[in-house]
Amino acid sequence: MNRPPRDRAGTIGNEVSGFVAGPSIQALDIHGGVHLHSPASPPAVIPRQSAAPNPHFTGRRSELELLRRAAAGPGPAVVVLSGPSGVGKTALARQWAHENLDAFPGGHLALSLGGFGTSAPTDPAEALRLFLRGLGVPDGSLPSSLAELTALYRSQTAGRSLLVILDDAYSAAQVRVLLPASTSSMAVVTSRSHLSSLIADGATLVEIAPLTSGESVELLSNMVGRARIDHEREQAEHLTSLCGGLPIALCLVAARLAARPRLTVARMVAALADETSRLARLEAPGTQRPGDPVPGDEASVRGSFELSYRALTAPAAALYRRLSLHPGREFGLGPVAALMPQIRTEAPAAEADRLIDVLLELNLLQEVAEDRFRFHDLIQLHARDKTNENDTEPIQDAALLALLEWYLRAASVCDAVATPYRRRLVYSYRTTPDDLPEPAGRDEALAWMDRERANLNAAVQVALDHRWAELAWHTSDALWPLQLYRKGVDRKDIDLRGLAAARMWGDHPAAEGRMLKRLGRTCTTLGEHDTAEQLLRTAVERYTEAEDVEGRVESQEMLALSFRDSGREQAAVELLQEVLVVRRRLGNHRNVGLTLINLGALLVRQGQIIEAIRLLREAGSLLDRSVADDPYNPVRVKIGLANAYLASGELAAADRLAAEAVDGMRALGAAVGEAEALELTGTIAGLRGDTGRSSRCLRLALEILTTHGSPRAAELRRRLALTAPPAVQDGG
Repeated sequence: MNRPPRDRAGTIGNEVSGFVAGPSIQALDIHGGVHLHSPASPPAVIPRQSAAPNPHFTGRRSELELLRRAAAGPGPAVVVLSGPSGVGKTALARQWAHENLDAFPGGHLALSLGGFGTSAPTDPAEALRLFLRGLGVPDGSLPSSLAELTALYRSQTAGRSLLVILDDAYSAAQVRVLLPASTSSMAVVTSRSHLSSLIADGATLVEIAPLTSGESVELLSNMVGRARIDHEREQAEHLTSLCGGLPIALCLVAARLAARPRLTVARMVAALADETSRLARLEAPGTQRPGDPVPGDEASVRGSFELSYRALTAPAAALYRRLSLHPGREFGLGPVAALMPQIRTEAPAAEADRLIDVLLELNLLQEVAEDRFRFHDLIQLHARDKTNENDTEPIQDAALLALLEWYLRAASVCDAVATPYRRRLVYSYRTTPDDLPEPAGRDEALAWMDRERANLNAAVQVALDHRWAELAWHTSDALWPLQLYRKGVDRKDIDLRGLAAARMWGDHPAAEGRMLKRLGRTCTTLGEHDTAEQLLRTAVERYTEAEDVEGRVESQEMLALSFRDSGREQAAVELLQEVLVVRRRLGNHRNVGLTLINLGALLVRQGQIIEAIRLLREAGSLLDRSVADDPYNPVRVKIGLANAYLASGELAAADRLAAEAVDGMRALGAAVGEAEALELTGTIAGLRGDTGRSSRCLRLALEILTTHGSPRAAELRRRLALTAPPAVQDGG
């Protein structure tokens, strides 16, 4: 038997050479078998760190489905839930984790990264230590450096199917070191930011919007009680609107209602109706101690917005504040550029783009269409609060003036393209509006004005509120193309604001006369004949005072049309004949043509068909000279002639002209004019025995007139009811 060698002192030597996997035995002599019993490996730690779901979680089925699809895709899934503060991102992440407990056998890791909190964000090394401890790594085995911690985390997560929830992330860098290494894992990240660079790495972005009205009411029902909410359903819907569908706001008002069973929903609506105090009321009572700068973001809508605001650079914060002064709900890049000289002077348009991107990235603005933006209602209230806190009244007035003058200059550009023949007064700008629309033609000009209609109306009202009468008047005046081509249910309001601006402006009789004339014309179309006559007579007086002959005869012509529509046709004919004499003397062929149209149409009604046709043909000849500038009125000539031929029994000629008028008005986007031509076409088709075509035309005309709030709709509806075939009786 070979024995281990002894040294000189007789001691037996022990040597192990090479790599040994597992235990080794060292002994002098071994007799019999050797049996080794290793202790069992400790069971793998399965972390379950995700918090319980919110018991009142409501809706979000489409977002949960997007998460499901991401989880089912190939490779590791990373999903960013991005949205404004208080929109329910964390609740959605917890709900997803709860519904998918068994889909990730390796467990759930969850951590708030504190990206937008009042204290410093969670340190990446500390976050890794927390996760590694959750995975069963003892403290003594945790390395100290971030690189070693990252490597160990990747080793621990490789091959494990994990769900990792990273809440309130500020940056992609915060997130990257915490992403698990396994291809069967999933990370759900919530952030007020889009974390764009993480999306560039392949993450899926799911934008979280406020709850719908139905979902919002359902949330209130879940928290307050269905019977109580159903009892005040209409008020509950109003309440959800005041909360903007934002879960944090809805939960705060629901908690208050639940805590006070005798408090009505209507009382809560009344409390939130005042915009100046709404944010202060959307706060849990007792959540802010004296001296605290910001209440806890989970108990205060204002506090949650404040944390996002603090993340802005100074220029972005200034833009955020001043955009809150915008007169309408949506806006494009032009108004943003108008504010830039107050914030930064270099390259305003490019700088506007960059700062808008910052506000979009933090979900402080929503992009509702390409280069169209809006605030969430509650975020806009926060921005207004911040501008009141930070910006002096002169600074706010300067910002507002820049916005309003931008809208005036932009509207004036489009007005000049759409109605180049109009007489205009001159406005002296105090700012230098830039980045204006550049319409290639009338259609583009009208499309821009249509899109900005609400903003332009709001701009007039805001200018009136600030007693900037000249600015308000000119903006209202520039809206004429909308009145001419688009009409609309708001046309009387537009004219009333214009008249108020003229009277506030002071000693400008021609400006007042123009708005009196417009309002009188509108009242005529609405059937308010007494009011129309009073307004138009006053318009004649103001233009006479201003020694404006053209304005005076325009007002007299409108007065004649008021006589016509109130049944005084002979008085209307006589006044129009007087107007025609003056207009021929003034020599403006377009204006002569307009009077000829109106007089010709009246003569048709009086049975003077031959004279009417002569006048209408002359009108067409005159108006064809300016068809490039005014394509609308030549189409009116066709309607007039179609009526004349209808009255004379020449149905084929009438039908042809009426059909051409339908096409012409439709091409111009003049919906009410199209409805007039359709009604005429339907009448002619009925007389020619084509009842199907007649019915189609009349019903389409009714649809258009109803949409535009025309009083003609009621008359046409009665006409259709009288001509409808009798209902078939069931002989049962």
